[in-house]
Amino acid sequence: MNTANKTTKWVTRAQEAFNSLLQNYWNHHLNMFNNHFPNPDNRCNLTFHYWWYAHAIDSLIDAYSRTNDEELTAYIEKEYNGLLFRNGGQPTNLLYDDMEWLALALLRAYQVTKNDAYIKDVQILWNDIKTGCNNQMGGGIAWHKEQLGYKNTPANGPAIILAARLYKEFGNEEDLEFAKKIFTWLDDNLIDKETGFVMDGINRLGDGQIDTDWEFTYCQGVYVGGAVELYRITNDDQYLEKALKTAHFAIEKLHDQTNNVLKSEGNGDGGLFKGIMVRYFTELMKAAPEKTEAIRTYFERNAETLWEKGTNSDKTIFNHLWSEQPDLTEGIDLSIQLSGVFLYECLAILERQGLIKS
Repeated sequence: MNTANKTTKWVTRAQEAFNSLLQNYWNHHLNMFNNHFPNPDNRCNLTFHYWWYAHAIDSLIDAYSRTNDEELTAYIEKEYNGLLFRNGGQPTNLLYDDMEWLALALLRAYQVTKNDAYIKDVQILWNDIKTGCNNQMGGGIAWHKEQLGYKNTPANGPAIILAARLYKEFGNEEDLEFAKKIFTWLDDNLIDKETGFVMDGINRLGDGQIDTDWEFTYCQGVYVGGAVELYRITNDDQYLEKALKTAHFAIEKLHDQTNNVLKSEGNGDGGLFKGIMVRYFTELMKAAPEKTEAIRTYFERNAETLWEKGTNSDKTIFNHLWSEQPDLTEGIDLSIQLSGVFLYECLAILERQGLIKS
């Protein structure tokens, strides 16, 4: 392989992965992604996966940011319109974390397209999200509007990222203070002080207990992502050090020794978790490249394994276990495919910025 091919390896694979996503999951009749591949007679689209579609918008924005292909802005609009249609014509719902994922995606969509409709809905979502913050369990944002005492990382980590990014975009000091407040609550309540490992939630059963046995990749990702955003704004090294501590420990703890990749978190919602971790760990690698070489190397190894062992040969469909071929007789959820696409898109970003040298 010549040098030119080597230095664009991840960009090339990101494009192949995205092509597969579009070719195998996009439904031209519904004008949005299918939930599953294969999807005979649309039977796999019966469930409304609001938060999957938010991340699907992110996948389109990733591809647009990499290619500047204006056709992709139409796909972004179609995917969002499909989500709105299935959600009764409005962006909000009962789950605070779901709304945060959508707001993050729409903020990015606004930044690349300057379509005011996206930022209008970001503000609607953001105003609703902030109502989830209450004093039960000492603060933090609830997971669900009908369970206001249950606070978890998936509802608080993305809120930190969103608040910080809104501050950077519009300069509202209240958003920055909100991000700092939520970060402090999360750091005080759901982070293991010795290791930096991020636990999922507290008070799920109304007993004030922490779900210490719920060990998810995406929880690590959103905490790291929130810390990085605050570090970028404040230049306060405490945020960077916390992010580094969590990230280095997480890739050790969540590594599948048998298969030599990040652990599988199964089908369904769990299929998206690794992709979210990779996305926000990438922000850490961009912010502190000299301190994250081991993390970059680790994700490259995962990506090599997924490409060689966890992908079918003709369609570039990914498995939830990145070291085993997908079973296409059972099919693969959109959530799983998105995680694989995110892995290659994130490595492509690092490669284009010169942080990966093949």
